[in-house]
Amino acid sequence: MHRAIFLDRDGTINHDPGYIKDPSSIVILPGVAEGIKKLKDEFGFKIIVISNQAGVSKGLMTIQDVDSVNIKVNELLNTAGTSVDAFYYCPFHPDNDPPEKSICRKPSPFMIVQAAADYDIILSQSYMMGDKWSDVEAGLNAGVKTILLESEFTAKEISALHNLGKKPNFTAANFTEACDFVIKDFSGGI
Repeated sequence: MHRAIFLDRDGTINHDPGYIKDPSSIVILPGVAEGIKKLKDEFGFKIIVISNQAGVSKGLMTIQDVDSVNIKVNELLNTAGTSVDAFYYCPFHPDNDPPEKSICRKPSPFMIVQAAADYDIILSQSYMMGDKWSDVEAGLNAGVKTILLESEFTAKEISALHNLGKKPNFTAANFTEACDFVIKDFSGGI
């Protein structure tokens, strides 16, 4: 049995200019590589990306574009001696696809539950980090602890969660602070 850190990709691991399809445009955010390395190497967490990629459904990018960007993310993390263990993404959107296809889209816990089954993950000992309300809700729906990463849209994201009667377990100013929360929480310090 394993525990995992489920991460949103765009806006959490890398800078998000919107609908990323060019791998050469990937910029890893400060503290991400170091945080992932520490969580994996020192605490044994699996690192799994859980990402909505509706740009595929909207015709703005292809599955190959998404895969190429994911490969580039890992190449950049590899230079810091770490990597993402698995990438799960939903290329569908309810505006363009039938409900049975878009069921994977966050805030559904579908991808988290699938990854947990694939990697024998204990959800109650795992965490979801992201910069959107849908990341937090997906994590809550899957039974993991949740961390909302602050961004220019944080007030809007917290308001959306409040309207749903939900809130993250922790709100972090940046990826490093989010990792510190996980380590303290996991070690029983919170």
